[in-house]
Amino acid sequence: METSYATKQGGLILALLKAEPGRHFTADDIMKMLSDGGNAVGKATVYRHLDKLIKQGRVRKYIVDEGSSACFEYIGEEHSCHEHYHLKCSVCGKLLHVRCEYLDEVAEHILGHHGFVISPEKTVLYGICENCREASDEK
Repeated sequence: METSYATKQGGLILALLKAEPGRHFTADDIMKMLSDGGNAVGKATVYRHLDKLIKQGRVRKYIVDEGSSACFEYIGEEHSCHEHYHLKCSVCGKLLHVRCEYLDEVAEHILGHHGFVISPEKTVLYGICENCREASDEK
């Protein structure tokens, strides 16, 4: 366990996030996963440790749209995160982040032809993820 996380709960939260870099978790996801593993942690504790990780630059917080829970992503020890676009499934709510040269070209077009700079880290495209599409096709 790391020295900045002297509590068992803090270490468990950090380990969970580190185990799946690039995945977006809600506080409820973290609580459920820890509880399923036999380590129940309260919501206030989860948020307190997430706030610490955000301040340290190890976790990034995303608020995709009003009414949705915030998502948290482990971005590593080097305190950097690559800019990327987001895809949000309208069926299951899964949030994916995508680095895509084609979307970068679209952003360049919008800047060059419309004088508008897109913020990739705040850009969300809505649709249906592969899993939900396959489940729908099976019905």
